[in-house]
Amino acid sequence: MNRNVTIPVDHGLSERELDLQRRAREYVEEVLIPLEEEAELLHGHLPEATVRTVKEKALEAGLAGGLHRPENGGQGWSKVEWFLVEEQLGRSTNAISWHIPNGYNVWDHASPAHVERWLKPLLRGEIRDAYAVTERGAGSDPSGIETTAARTDAGFRINGEKWFVTSGDVASVLVVMANLEEDGELLPTLFVVDKSLPGIETIEDPGFTHSYPDGHPTIRFEDVEVGPDDVIGGIGGGDEVQKAWFAEERLGIAARGIGSMWRLLDETSGWALEREQGGSRIMDYQGVSFPLADSTADAAAGRLLTLEVARMIDAGADPKVCHNKASMAKLFVSEAAWRCADRCVQIFGGRGYRRDNVAERFLRELRVDRIWEGTSEIQRLIIARGLERRGVEALLR
Repeated sequence: MNRNVTIPVDHGLSERELDLQRRAREYVEEVLIPLEEEAELLHGHLPEATVRTVKEKALEAGLAGGLHRPENGGQGWSKVEWFLVEEQLGRSTNAISWHIPNGYNVWDHASPAHVERWLKPLLRGEIRDAYAVTERGAGSDPSGIETTAARTDAGFRINGEKWFVTSGDVASVLVVMANLEEDGELLPTLFVVDKSLPGIETIEDPGFTHSYPDGHPTIRFEDVEVGPDDVIGGIGGGDEVQKAWFAEERLGIAARGIGSMWRLLDETSGWALEREQGGSRIMDYQGVSFPLADSTADAAAGRLLTLEVARMIDAGADPKVCHNKASMAKLFVSEAAWRCADRCVQIFGGRGYRRDNVAERFLRELRVDRIWEGTSEIQRLIIARGLERRGVEALLR
C-alpha cells in the first residue's frame, strides 16, 4: 500500500469531523485490513475471538451505532459524519466491518420497549438484526409484496416468504415488511419479529460471490404470532419508513464505493509506479495510466456528489429531492467503482486474479452494489421520475 496517501482536509470539514475521519481511518488500517486475507481464506467467517476484538475496538473508537441517539448507545452523528466513516469502512474488503455494533435506521421509529429489548443490545454488539423485505416476486417494487399479516386476539399473525435476508442467518430479531389486511385494504407495515418464534424457518441459505461473514437466506414465516405492539412506524406506515431506509442505504453504498476506489487507486498506482516492463514503469504507458486517471476523476466526482447529498439531508432539504439525489450517487458510484476494480485487476495482471490481491476481492464484492438496495436500472427510473416531477433544476442545484 502507498502509505504516502493522506486524508484531504480541504473540504470544509470541522475539527470534530476530521477527528472522526482520522479515527475511522486508523480503525480500518489497524483492525480491518490486517484481517482481510484470513477472512478470505475462511470464506468470511473469522474466529469468534477475532470478531470480539473487532467489536471491542469499534466500541473503543466510538464507531458503533453512528446515526443512533447517544441515549440509546449510538453516536448521534450527522449524515456528513456518517459519510466520512462509511467512506473509510469502504476501503476494507470482506465486510469485516459488519461486525461493528449497529442497528437499522428503522429502530428510530421503535417504541421505548423495543429500544430497550432490541436496539440497545444491538448497539452494544450483543445481538444482530436483519431486514426482511425482498420476495420471490417483489424486489425494489414493494407493491408486489405477498407476505401478509392478519389481526388476532393476541396481536398479529404473519405468513409469507422473504428472500435475500442479509444477516438473517445470524440475526436475533427481524424487521419484516408485510401487508396488513384491514377492512378490505392492504396496509404495508413493518413488524418486529423475534427470530426464535415458532413458525420461522430458513428454507435456503445459498452461497454468493463474495466472502462475507453473514449470509442472505430465504426465510419462511408460517402463522408466526407477534404481539399487538410489535410494529415499527405505525400501521400502514411501512412504505414511508422504508423509503428513508432505502435512501440511507443507497447513500451508504455510494460512500463505501468511494472508499473502495480510494483503496484500489492507492494500491494500484503504487504498483504501477514500481512495476517495470520494457524498460519503463508501467505507469508510463497510457494503457495503464489513463484508466487510473479516469477512475480518479470518477472517484472525485462521486465523492463530491455523495458528500453534497449528505450535507443536504443535514440541512433539512426536501426529502424527495434527497431521495432522487441519493439514487444518483448510488448509480454513479456503484457503476464507477466496479469499473475501477476491473481496471485495477487488469493493471495487476496475473497477480490481480489472485484472491490475496485487493483488486480481485473488490471485483467480486463491488458487483452486487449495482444490484442490491435497488438495481442500477431502478435508480435510473427514480432519477427519471424526479426529472419529470421536480425538474432539472431541483436535481442539479
